[in-house]
Amino acid sequence: MEEKKKKRPVDEFAWQEYDRGEFEERFPALARELEEDGVPIDAYRTDEKKAIDEEARDFSGYNPTVIDFLRRCETDDEALEIINWMEDRGEITHEMAKELRITLVKKGVRAFGSKKEWGWYERHRAR
Repeated sequence: MEEKKKKRPVDEFAWQEYDRGEFEERFPALARELEEDGVPIDAYRTDEKKAIDEEARDFSGYNPTVIDFLRRCETDDEALEIINWMEDRGEITHEMAKELRITLVKKGVRAFGSKKEWGWYERHRAR
C-alpha cells in the first residue's frame, strides 16, 4: 500500500521556477541579497497590541497602501472587490493581486491585519 506524502505548509506556495539569468535580470536586488549575506532581521513583533501601540506616527501626506484598504474590510467579498478594483486601476500589479487573492482565500481578510475602524489614524498618530 502506497503511503501518501504528508503536505507541509511550504507546499502551499505558488512556486515558479526561473532561469538564473532571467531571475537576476527581473529581480536584481533580490538576487544580490541571495548571493550575499541576505537581509538581517533585527527585530520582529509577536504581540499584536504592542505592535499597534508602536504604530503611532505622523500621517500627514501618507498615501494608504492596498493593505490599509484591506484592513478596512469586514468580509472576504469586500476585500476581493478592493483587490480587483486596485488591479483594474493599475494601483497594484497582476502578480500582487494574485498573491493577495491566494492569501485571502487561504487565510481570510484578517490575514492582512486587524480591522482598522473609523478614527484609527487619529488614535495612532504621534502627538
